[in-house]
Amino acid sequence: MKNAVVLLSGGLDSATVLAMARAQDFRCYALSVDYGQRHHAELAAAERVARSLGAVEHRVLNIDLTGFGGSALTDRNIAVPQQQTSGIPLTYVPARNTIMLSMALAWAEVLQARDIFIGVNAVDYSGYPDCRPEYVQAFERMANLATKAAVEGHSLTVHAPLQYLSKADIIQAGVALGVDYGQTVSCYQADLQGRACGCCDSCRLRRAGFEAAGVADPTPYLA
Repeated sequence: MKNAVVLLSGGLDSATVLAMARAQDFRCYALSVDYGQRHHAELAAAERVARSLGAVEHRVLNIDLTGFGGSALTDRNIAVPQQQTSGIPLTYVPARNTIMLSMALAWAEVLQARDIFIGVNAVDYSGYPDCRPEYVQAFERMANLATKAAVEGHSLTVHAPLQYLSKADIIQAGVALGVDYGQTVSCYQADLQGRACGCCDSCRLRRAGFEAAGVADPTPYLA
């Protein structure tokens, strides 16, 4: 079995990606990042998901992005939008995926892993620029220029298996792989018990995905 680092937020998408990587017989090392996010309950969800889906190890790294702010997820003075907006939303966290992928890349080199998995999606997503296919491809190219392993002939692949799937497709794939979505937290302002607001962009996409997939939504909503 080959080693892989799987970025695991604790949300619906990353849980599905972990299940997919395990189904491909990777030894999965799950990595979560505590970056000062408003929805801190997702980290407890990540621990539950990593354990239930058979990750070899789960680590949480800390980096305080509240020092920069600039996002409704890292600055308490910026409210999480309750209505759908146009353009790149206030919940975009500057450089978040680049930071997380860089951390995953560092751990992958140490583990002699040639594969990194990330749950970005370009279909049912909120318009984040670092979820686009061209971004993932660009990071992979950079990784294979920047690392000792790649220079010595061991190239690395960044897998984004959800890239072109709808939220309903993702849920159906996860159900087939035994993902318990009741363990996940997607809400941008979930409380400490993981209860979702039901009205942020992430909640809307999640709820619509379960409805379209014909799967009962296990999310505990506050309202």
